[in-house]
Amino acid sequence: MASKKPSIVFAHGLWADGSCFAMLIPALQREGHEVISAQNSLDSLEGEVDAVHRALERVGAPAVVVGHSWGGFVITAAGNHEKVAGLVYVAAISPEAGESAQDQIGAFPAPELFSHLEEENGRIWIARDGISHFCGDLSPEDQQLVWATQGAPRAEILGATTDRPAWKSKPAWYLLTTQDRAVHPDLQRFVSQRMNATTVEVDSSHVPMLSRPDAVLDLIRQAADAVAAGQTGG
Repeated sequence: MASKKPSIVFAHGLWADGSCFAMLIPALQREGHEVISAQNSLDSLEGEVDAVHRALERVGAPAVVVGHSWGGFVITAAGNHEKVAGLVYVAAISPEAGESAQDQIGAFPAPELFSHLEEENGRIWIARDGISHFCGDLSPEDQQLVWATQGAPRAEILGATTDRPAWKSKPAWYLLTTQDRAVHPDLQRFVSQRMNATTVEVDSSHVPMLSRPDAVLDLIRQAADAVAAGQTGG
């Protein structure tokens, strides 16, 4: 019997929502995958993990979880769920046990974006003049759309930690964005090598799901094919 197509669950980053994957989802659905993009509150790591787990409960096993940016931190914690068979990181951070996002950003700073952040009422926003450092390979109009629809995370979320990184027990794939001014490419190389991920580099800003969707889709397909090949059918 032919192997079942793995489900795909997305986890978005800090200044986004689930619709940032809108250029990927229809193609994956047409190919026969169940797909859900979790809507995270950007309030706490625990809340993010709960959102991904709720999405996983709505799809069949096996599942591939895909995390962009901070979403990589989320799937590192949420990916221990029994349905998860593979992890895909897109321009993402990913911790070792006890390591925070702030620890990683501090070790590999990306000053272009982080000098253009504003904090108000405990939330962090990208300033209008900083959006080009986040998604500079989009058109000016699309950059302003990203700015206007940004989520605003709680500042303390950057200090959260997890004690059981999923990449220690599950296979990982990584899309490394070489023109990234939000998550430094050297940080991406460090975390992808540490998790022994299958890694592909792409000439992109921090938002390849918008500027290079085909590259993101190709890596997700590679992960899904590998997961499906490991199934016994169903």
